[in-house]
Amino acid sequence: MGEWTEFRPGDRAPNEGTYIEIGENSYHMGVTNPQKVHLDKGERFPETSNDGRKWKRLHHNH
Repeated sequence: MGEWTEFRPGDRAPNEGTYIEIGENSYHMGVTNPQKVHLDKGERFPETSNDGRKWKRLHHNH
């Protein structure tokens, strides 16, 4: 069973980290000036810029 990778406003963050707004068609078109938020585990995701967007964890290469 895998961990969710996309989250809706009001969902709780599964882990501490930085999350970025993505669009419905983010694989084809990038989001211009996406919001970024840093959440602790269990915090709720804020509202996105529009209804068609979700939150995705921003992975940093170590």
